[in-house]
Order: sequence, then structure tokens, then C-alpha cells
Amino acid sequence: MADILSNHKARRDYHILETFEAGIALKGTEVKSLRAGLGQIADAFARVENDQVFLYNVHIDEYRFGNRQNHEPKSARKLLLHKSEIRKLFGLASVKGNALFPLSFYWKNGKVKVALAVGKGKVEFDKRDDIKKRDADRELKRATMHHFKGK
Repeated sequence: MADILSNHKARRDYHILETFEAGIALKGTEVKSLRAGLGQIADAFARVENDQVFLYNVHIDEYRFGNRQNHEPKSARKLLLHKSEIRKLFGLASVKGNALFPLSFYWKNGKVKVALAVGKGKVEFDKRDDIKKRDADRELKRATMHHFKGK
């Protein structure tokens, strides 16, 4: 399951509370552009509106060989979820400080799927703690590797 697009800023800026898999309603030219890897979801977010979930700020480049039926690069896109999942998302997103955002777009059974996450924003010191923890783990791994090589 290779990612078509991924949101690297999401894991850095948010504590991920829960993830959902959603389908996405796309036009043919959008799918062709995604197949070529032309798009970005770094600043994308989702909203629950009228018992439906929409994805905003996703930029999918216009298809180069598209004609006048080519798509709008930054239009809102509808996510396809079960009603129970939409209700759960609405409950989680309505909590102050929580956000809905895509982690990645990927292929599954020939269709484009979205890994949608509910996250709570990190504060600056949380990010520093993550960096310290990662560096400590790296140093520990190096030390144990050199220790075992010596024997």
C-alpha cells in the first residue's frame, strides 16, 4: 500500500488520537493527476457539514492532457464514510483543540483512499520532547550496535 500523497507535517504538529479510512469522490482528471503523483495535502483539513465530510485545501494539479472538463485544483472534495463514522468524527472534531486532517492518499483495490486523522495540536515543548526522545533512541541504538560489533 504505497502512498500517493502524504502529509509529513501532520505527525510533527499533532498528537494523533484516531484514524479513519475514507473514500473520496474524484473526477477522472483528478485520478489521472494523482496517478502521476501531482498534488499536495500539507495544509489540508476536513470539516463535517450537514452530515457529510468535506476535504479542503487539497491541491491536485490539473491533468496536462485534460480538456475543458478539467477539474478545479483546489476545490472541496467529498469524503465517503458510513453515517456512524461521520457521527463519531463530528463528536471528536467538536472537542476544542481537535482537528480533522488527512495523513495520506493511497490506492486500495484500484480506488483512491484517504487516511483521515483526528488530532490534538502539539505545543512547542511537545515537539522538543519528541526530538529529544528520537535522538536518545538513536544514540542508544548506535551504542548497542558498537557494543555487539566489538564482541
